[in-house]
Amino acid sequence: MSFSLILTHPGGSHKDEFLACCLLVAVDRVAIVRREPTPEDLADASIAVVDVGGEHVADRGNFDHHQFPKDHPPVCALSLVLQHLGVYEDAREFCDWLEPAEWFDTRGPNETAKWLGLPRETLSKLNSPVDLTLLRRFAGSSRLEPGEPLWEVMRWIGEDLLGYLKNLRERLDLIEKTAEIWEIPTPTGSFRAIFMPRTEPMPEEPSSGLGRYIQSLPENQAVSALVYPDRRGGGFGLSRHNDHPQLDFTRIQDEPDVHFAHARGFVAKTSAADPERLKALLAASWL
Repeated sequence: MSFSLILTHPGGSHKDEFLACCLLVAVDRVAIVRREPTPEDLADASIAVVDVGGEHVADRGNFDHHQFPKDHPPVCALSLVLQHLGVYEDAREFCDWLEPAEWFDTRGPNETAKWLGLPRETLSKLNSPVDLTLLRRFAGSSRLEPGEPLWEVMRWIGEDLLGYLKNLRERLDLIEKTAEIWEIPTPTGSFRAIFMPRTEPMPEEPSSGLGRYIQSLPENQAVSALVYPDRRGGGFGLSRHNDHPQLDFTRIQDEPDVHFAHARGFVAKTSAADPERLKALLAASWL
């Protein structure tokens, strides 16, 4: 389904309808109009009606959540558009900010703060001038056309979010197929490392997705270290996962095949490519 127009409510703007519109303009590069919808708008499947209109009927392009009952699970207009685009489950898994955004929009700041286990005033401390300016400028617009600065920024946001979800899903699928979990013996026991072999084409950030993949592993497969291709050479990078306190890569900084070890010990680079040598360097880094 493609849309010829995106319609959302006038007045104050919130993050949910702003981001929902960002996604829609990334897919269908059409104008955004901010006014109350008419019955004809709601019946027209070529018009996306976002966060207003009192109904959720994706087949007609209507994405409102305000009619849901009070005890409905927290979903907002952004949730409904993500569902429509088929990326909601990945967004819930990969975008840590999404569930708090759903709570904030549907439950308000007080309930959201309680759910997060935070003081109410902490949420205000997380506000950014980027958020405030974009939402204020969006609220002050009645129509945004392709080519206008704010519309183009919204397109970038939508494209980047969709691209992030697509690329991370593809990356996780590749890690699932190719990564290895190593058991590294030490004098006091053993620890696990995840090894990502060199693949073509080389991703811009070879370690991308490893942290997310590790989160999907069973608790009894806890990983302490990452080994991944060095994009600047034929060797590998070594890093500690979640800043594991028993790994210190300064312990291997004088090894002839280690050309960099950060002074704080959390990462190192080596020209070594043989798995047995990489395992030996990991073992030597264990405290």
